[in-house]
Amino acid sequence: MIKNWSDFLFPYEQAVGELKVKLRGIRKEFIQSDKRSPIEFVTGRVKPIDSIKEKMKRRYVSEDRLSQDMEDIAGLRIMCPFVDDIYVVVDILRRRSDINILEERDYVNREKASGYRSYHIVFEYPIELVGGEKKILAEIQVRTLAMNFWATVEHSLNYKYNGEFPEELKKRLQQSAETAFKLDEGMSEIRDELIETQEDGTKNEHNRDE
Repeated sequence: MIKNWSDFLFPYEQAVGELKVKLRGIRKEFIQSDKRSPIEFVTGRVKPIDSIKEKMKRRYVSEDRLSQDMEDIAGLRIMCPFVDDIYVVVDILRRRSDINILEERDYVNREKASGYRSYHIVFEYPIELVGGEKKILAEIQVRTLAMNFWATVEHSLNYKYNGEFPEELKKRLQQSAETAFKLDEGMSEIRDELIETQEDGTKNEHNRDE
């Protein structure tokens, strides 16, 4: 039995704090190098105790297996401007030596039935405590701003209505998710066209100088 939840959750709180600094540092490094950052912003949280207990009951997770079987007690989200930025960030995370990736789930190109899209990375992260190193499980979700907006609203509705939506509302939620993804695709196309126009302009200037 977990007698002291504060003690149990402390390593997860430390992990979230450290990882937020590190992941935000990636964005800062891009900006300081005068490069466009694939990261817009980073958030993180430790799952509330009530949510942990609810998930334990729903997933049949016992307290003695909690740290091994619940992978999102420590959770971080990386928001990206464009869809292809998601895979740039994933590749950066794969190359890091401070996280040991255990599983990847691509819900961006293979969305869930609800319409949910995001890229999930489950990993092992070492925390230095007074008594020595402790490795914990954590999860990073990488998504666009549009995907995050839809997921946040859908989660709020799920929480309020216990996920029991009429079929018509389920379809509308799915359609909204598809609309959000089309928005992402449209913005990517606009960016690509602007880059192409800029490159053409640079070439024309270079030709005139010659």
